[in-house]
Amino acid sequence: MASSFEKFQKRRVISSYFSVVLCIFIVLTLLGALGLFVINTDKISGYVKENIPMTVYFKRDATDSITKAFGTRLANSGYVKDSKYVSKEDAAKNNPDLMQGSETLLEENPLLDSYDIHLNSEYVQADSIKKIEVELRSDLAVGDISYDNVLVDLANENIKTITFWILIISGVLAFIAMLLINSALRLSIFSHRFTIKTMQMVGATKSFIRKPYIWKGIKLGLYGALLSIGALIYLVYWLDGAFPMLNIWEDWIPTAIVLGGVLAFGIIIALISTFFATQRFLNLRTDDLY
Repeated sequence: MASSFEKFQKRRVISSYFSVVLCIFIVLTLLGALGLFVINTDKISGYVKENIPMTVYFKRDATDSITKAFGTRLANSGYVKDSKYVSKEDAAKNNPDLMQGSETLLEENPLLDSYDIHLNSEYVQADSIKKIEVELRSDLAVGDISYDNVLVDLANENIKTITFWILIISGVLAFIAMLLINSALRLSIFSHRFTIKTMQMVGATKSFIRKPYIWKGIKLGLYGALLSIGALIYLVYWLDGAFPMLNIWEDWIPTAIVLGGVLAFGIIIALISTFFATQRFLNLRTDDLY
């Protein structure tokens, strides 16, 4: 009977420890994933901004030498990420529906030579684009410039809003993480409350009683954090494959900081929670244990 009871107790302790590690793993993984999103917000917003096109149309009398010189000017500017020259012949091929019937109505191709431009993300702001537009229009060969200014404003506003709410959610999740991990560790210590009180009654000091439980809590926090780091590394590799434009591993230092923060948070919160959980039972009267 005693052997069966000991096995039952052992299984219960193992189950308790497993629950703590699982709780720490889930919470830290969610928190780490949110941290990865926050540190890559600039890359995500940059990718969105750099895919907003600007088209520069030339006047009909612009020569090939003028358009080539303009392309060199764009390549040497600091605000252009990439540019592509589109001749009026290529534009006609790319828009067959637009050209259908125009050959019989018009004597020549009505489309214009142009450059499709993508700006560097830091210049995709309403005031910056306006300055660039004024600069480009100063070229006498430029006939018109078009871009979606509503989309530019919308992108910037949405990115600011998303970043703000992500920071709020991160703070709330961090607080919830502390509560969940603390509750899991307190439940784990709860099953040892009689052992703690017995050791105290035979003269053991509080620090002596706390020490093995704190070390156990640190180990559980470490196990949960390492599992979480493994899951986050897999997540980063998956994101790099699915969204290669982010190049997360190329700039690995912020990712390493998040992973290090997950490890430190798991250990520290486990240490603090275990300390206060054992302290609570050390300060309880024997009658209150029941």
